[in-house]
Amino acid sequence: MKINVEVDCTPEEARRAMGLPDFTPVHDRYIQMLLGSMESGMVKPEMIEAMVKGWMPMSEAGLNMWRGMFDMGTRSGE
Repeated sequence: MKINVEVDCTPEEARRAMGLPDFTPVHDRYIQMLLGSMESGMVKPEMIEAMVKGWMPMSEAGLNMWRGMFDMGTRSGE
């Protein structure tokens, strides 16, 4: 016998239903600090690229996508 159950809920509703903690404020603060460090020049996009490369093996196309995203982020702060 096979039973399928489909649940239609938002990620927030699923998190609450499973009893997981809400790390949204921590995540938001982390992103603010990372962007602030990038804008001040303390963290270079090349450093983040090396970090992401260590997290998971990606093809050159994947790394180019990340590089483009960080380049856009640093250009908008100029």
